[in-house]
Amino acid sequence: MNNATRLADAATTATLLRLATYASVATASLLILAKLVAWLLTGSVSVLASLVDSSMDVAASLINLFAVRWSLQPPDAEHRFGHGKAQALAALGQATFIAGSALFLGLQALDRLVHPRPVAEVGIGLGVIGFAMVATLILLAIQHYVIRRTGSPAIRADALHYATDLITNAATLGALALAGAGWAGFDPLFGLAIGAYILYSATQIGREAVQLLMDHEIPAAQRQQLVAIVRSVPQVHGVHDLRTRQSGQTLIVQLHLELDDQLPLLVAHEIADEVEARLRAEYPDLDLTIHQDPISLVGRETSATGAQPWSVG
Repeated sequence: MNNATRLADAATTATLLRLATYASVATASLLILAKLVAWLLTGSVSVLASLVDSSMDVAASLINLFAVRWSLQPPDAEHRFGHGKAQALAALGQATFIAGSALFLGLQALDRLVHPRPVAEVGIGLGVIGFAMVATLILLAIQHYVIRRTGSPAIRADALHYATDLITNAATLGALALAGAGWAGFDPLFGLAIGAYILYSATQIGREAVQLLMDHEIPAAQRQQLVAIVRSVPQVHGVHDLRTRQSGQTLIVQLHLELDDQLPLLVAHEIADEVEARLRAEYPDLDLTIHQDPISLVGRETSATGAQPWSVG
């Protein structure tokens, strides 16, 4: 992949990430207004739960927006590996906001259990929550498209957050329907259940963010794929000391190549270049460090043409 192609891919990635973050902020802001009106009219704890969740969405989405913009900046003298971990920090911040909203919601639901209150204007509440679900589905479609193209951990965390919103809104619909049928006591119970699920989601998002910040190795299947690509290059006799980590869109890889100890330096360099080219074809955003280790090969024989086994071209 030449430099022009890599630059084009980087520009496309940046555009997609910005699209996802702007769409997230706009959707969350719109849903806050709609749910605020619905809560004021209905007084439903379940609607309040959904409103609190959307309020946290705006804060988390704004964090995401600024973190993604920061992560897209190129490496500088103080950040030689770039700024990609800003996305993991954003995901960790989202987890904190989500956990806070879950705890607040739990307290509100417990208060309503102790001090029951009827739910009013159920029809309006049902309409607003239905609208919220449609808007969230559209946003999730945009986010999952961006995730497939970029693999962004920040957008993945945001998408997981909004996926929990669908469950939250579905539970809210159920609570409102039961309240409309005269069973208002289920409203705070649904609110508690929604809060518990939101808290569970927060732990999942936070765990992934911490793993990224702690330079956790990429999945074993992906590491095996890396090794297979390297071993597919002729004259590579082995790979060891493979180390990997993810920083935003950048995959950082360090490895040692096992090469014939009789290779001229120029040929060894050409083999390493071929390894890099094949890896970049699969992983365009790659930060690669290759160390070449000589190994002795027993029984090297010249080819039928008399050329050495390490001949290239």
